Amino acid sequence: MHAFTITPQGPFSLAAGLSFLRGFTPAAYHDTAQDQALRLAFPADDGHSTVGVEVRQADGPQGIVEAEAIVRTPREGRTATETEPAPTPPGLDAVRQQLARVLSLDVDGSGFPQLAEGDPVMAELISAYPGLRPVCFHSPYEAAAWAVIGHRIRRVQAAATKARIAERHGQHVTVAGRALHAFPTPLVLRRLDRIPGLPDTKVERLHHLADAALAGRLDAGQLRAMPAQDALAHLQTLPGIGPFSAELILIRGAGHPDVFPRHEPRLHAAMARAYGLSDPDASDTNRLAGISNRWAPYRSWAALLLRTHSGS
Repeated sequence: MHAFTITPQGPFSLAAGLSFLRGFTPAAYHDTAQDQALRLAFPADDGHSTVGVEVRQADGPQGIVEAEAIVRTPREGRTATETEPAPTPPGLDAVRQQLARVLSLDVDGSGFPQLAEGDPVMAELISAYPGLRPVCFHSPYEAAAWAVIGHRIRRVQAAATKARIAERHGQHVTVAGRALHAFPTPLVLRRLDRIPGLPDTKVERLHHLADAALAGRLDAGQLRAMPAQDALAHLQTLPGIGPFSAELILIRGAGHPDVFPRHEPRLHAAMARAYGLSDPDASDTNRLAGISNRWAPYRSWAALLLRTHSGS
């Protein structure tokens, strides 16, 4: 096990993140322990390894985040579920950086409470959800896979399918005595010829996404370094990824903190209600985007609070 800490910049509540995860269908997070620890297993950004991690936070909204991580890689010539500790793991810094991105701790959030100044809607939401930051998908690769799996089916069905893929084909990692199933790494996913519950078209698209991840086309750092519109256009060149999915991957996969989702009708409806807008403003995306400008540089975070409050 590798132990490390992350010091939040600005308010952060792991307990708030846990509460969010338990209601976020794609996460399928069912840990019922009452110890306020977060336990995750996920493919590492290197495309080969799998990380298991337990995360805790010291008391207070800016308490230090403490983590213990274990890294697994498949043994040569064996199946993906037969693992041993990686002799040369991705490196502690890489694991820390990935976890920080997942918890939105790689962003200085000290300015986020200032959004309450002059905006009664944000003031109410920030007060109602103190320290809540987006808990992201483990990587753009996994967010893209979710987008393909969940296309045109109910989210509950998609979550069950994704969990089944993880259980059957992902690496199994024991974290604090609990067996967790990570989603398959790109190397494993590209070798799956058939996935029960998914049509061949979706399986083929998952293969393309795995190849894209291995080629670096889903690198979180590169996506966030690009102008947002360029990153969204780049993501839409991937098979099965349209405007809505591209925003999901950039915001919730790469962890971009400052993108207004232009293709989320539920968010737009929540904004219209919160800000007292009526038609035509309520359905005018440009009008809504103009309102979101006052949330910069935390537009993604503010949108999360609105969605959370509206239950969407």
